Amino acid sequence: MVELKKMKIEEFVKKTASKEATPGGGAVGALTGAIGAGLTSMVCELTMGKEKYKANEEIIKEIDIEIKEIIKKLVESIQKDKEAFSIVCETLRMPKETEAQREDRKTEIQKALKEATLAPIEVMETAYIGLKLTEKAVGKSNKNVASDLGIASINLEASIKSSWLNVLINLKEIEDKEFTEKYRNKGENLLKKGIELAEQIYNAIRIDLT
Repeated sequence: MVELKKMKIEEFVKKTASKEATPGGGAVGALTGAIGAGLTSMVCELTMGKEKYKANEEIIKEIDIEIKEIIKKLVESIQKDKEAFSIVCETLRMPKETEAQREDRKTEIQKALKEATLAPIEVMETAYIGLKLTEKAVGKSNKNVASDLGIASINLEASIKSSWLNVLINLKEIEDKEFTEKYRNKGENLLKKGIELAEQIYNAIRIDLT
């Protein structure tokens, strides 16, 4: 079976629109972030080597190197999300005829739900770093593609917001209160900072283009 990250666009979209549970919102959220980070990298590539932006050459190079790592991580997260969800599905199919089986099933479900929570939390963290790198490029990169930084911020924000919903749907089924409190607080913090930073980037570019 072809890994999600290796699918053609049309195939990925068709599979998303099918009765199959994967790729679902988690994979789509990670892909959205990867596309956003890709736009930031594109802007860097179209800035480097141009005399007009020579003063910013080094910082743009640094941003490009780091944002390419963000792209890589987010692309990997597309598959990670699928695998985490698949494990949850497998635990739900475990036998529950005896008390011992029910206890084993419950334990494995809780363990799988925690892993399924950590996958979108990682996407949120990665996408937020992508936003910070995008912000660093604002005002220092090729003005002819400034709009693409704004679009990058929209996609990275969408990745964070999408992933947060996937965190929430898992947290509500997890019985470990210490775990749920830790990742609820972490996720809410990333969500707040991500939305604020994305809006800041978007408005800075929108105003400059107006």
